[in-house]
Amino acid sequence: MSRISDLAHWTSTWPRWARAFLDVCRIDFRPRRSPSTGSVVLATVVALIGSLVVDTLLAHVGVAVFPAIRHYAHLRFSDYSKLTTLGILGAALGWPVVTRVSSQPTWLYLRAAGVVTLVLFTPDLAIWYLGQPAAGVFVLVWMHLAIALITFLSMITLAPVGRGGYSETRGKPGVARRSPSRSTERAKYPSR
Repeated sequence: MSRISDLAHWTSTWPRWARAFLDVCRIDFRPRRSPSTGSVVLATVVALIGSLVVDTLLAHVGVAVFPAIRHYAHLRFSDYSKLTTLGILGAALGWPVVTRVSSQPTWLYLRAAGVVTLVLFTPDLAIWYLGQPAAGVFVLVWMHLAIALITFLSMITLAPVGRGGYSETRGKPGVARRSPSRSTERAKYPSR
């Protein structure tokens, strides 16, 4: 048995409310073919470079619009580049995981990115509450949004999931795993 099958079996023993949560999140353990490692690495590099470029532009625009934040520490490349890199690496690790637990990974990844971005606003709100300049925090919020968008688009575009069933079903006609609620195809061969 594969790890995905083991995980699906284990979660089938969960209480009904917990299984309902998995259904709402579209975690059905019926993955499509996951993206290749090379494509995920490429998407990660593109997301990292793109995010750092956009962050730098946003920092410069923020300073031009709000000159009072010229010396704001969080708008220094050495400061935001570390956190941007960590965030993108985390998101890059999350994409292959999502593709292995859901037949609708883009749907799930988009919502997960939204939730993570909202959670990352918490430190921004905290530093604003503790007295950091509102204009500087405003620029940081836009940086978070840009990073989320760039990373999401890089992953789903450059590291796409395959159309066929998960690799454990290769060579077994009619056994390709698809979400029953979203599939419009019928199995070509009766199940045995």
